[in-house]
Amino acid sequence: MGFQAEILMQSKAAPRIHPSALVTASTIGSYTDIGANWTLLESTLGDYSYLAGTDGVVAYTEIGKFCSIASHVAINPGNHPMHRVMQHHCTYRRRRYGFSPTDDEEFFQWRRENNCCIDHDVWIGTGAKVMAGVHIKTGAVVAAGAVVTKDVDPYQVVAGVPARFLRTRFDADTVAILLRIAWWEWDRRTLEQRFNHFRDLASFIERYA
Repeated sequence: MGFQAEILMQSKAAPRIHPSALVTASTIGSYTDIGANWTLLESTLGDYSYLAGTDGVVAYTEIGKFCSIASHVAINPGNHPMHRVMQHHCTYRRRRYGFSPTDDEEFFQWRRENNCCIDHDVWIGTGAKVMAGVHIKTGAVVAAGAVVTKDVDPYQVVAGVPARFLRTRFDADTVAILLRIAWWEWDRRTLEQRFNHFRDLASFIERYA
C-alpha cells in the first residue's frame, strides 16, 4: 500500500481498503472503498468513489468523486509495445529475466502518458474494460462487459464490444444544468444539508439551477 494511502487511512473519513488490495504510489480520497484483490497503480481515487467486489485493476488513471466501479473492471489494463520487434514484457521488465540491471523506464513513461481519466459520478459495470487514453466524463454509464475504446461524453450510456452510444441519461438542457450545478464539488456540510434532495431530479434542479 502506498505512503499517501497509509497517511489518509488515519484521517476521520478514512478509506476502507481490503488487506488483499495492492495500492502503489496512489492518492486515495475520503469515504472511499477498495475491495479484495484490487490493484491500484499510480492512480487517484476521488472522495466517495469505490472499487467494489473483487479482482479489478486501475493503472495510470485519475478517478473523480462519487464513482461506482464494479467487480472485475480493468481501467487502463496492461499495454504492450506493438511497435517494437518484440512485444513481450521481458523487453521492459528486463530485471525479472536477467537481461538488464534496470527496467525500461521509457516504456512505463509511455504507459503514464496514455493515462485514463474518469470524471465524477460515473458508473462502470461488472467486467467492463476501459482502454488506454480514454476519458469518461461526468455522469456517464458503462454497461457490464463493455470495452471502451473511445471517449464517453457526459451522462451518456455506452455498451458493447467495442462500446457504442446507447442513449443519454437526461436531455441536453438537464445535462447542462447538472454540469453547471457541479454538486460533486459541494463540501461535506453542504452535502449533509441537501442530501435528501438528490432523490428527485425535477425538484433538485428547481432548487439549485
